[in-house]
Amino acid sequence: MATKAVWNGAVIAATDTYESVEGNVYFPPSSVNMQYVKPSSTNTSCPWKGQASYYTLVVDGQENKDAAWYYPAPKPAASNIKDYVAFWKGVKIEKAAAQAV
Repeated sequence: MATKAVWNGAVIAATDTYESVEGNVYFPPSSVNMQYVKPSSTNTSCPWKGQASYYTLVVDGQENKDAAWYYPAPKPAASNIKDYVAFWKGVKIEKAAAQAV
């Protein structure tokens, strides 16, 4: 089942496999279209996941500041999402419906 992150008409990430944590879809780093992503200096901290870093999305000249985040060095309990990217701030997560066989 393909899952996509879409913003401003562009597919920012697409994958068949992902991690789900606290209701957020975390996309594997290889599934992220880096042409739409630029590093941000923003960081936040989660008590059990560790320090998050952010990306700003840029599509057709429009920016969505800090609309994606990831954990480059997560705490052990969150090691399954190391470098995986999650989205918010208007980024739509679309999950394709399973097809009948």
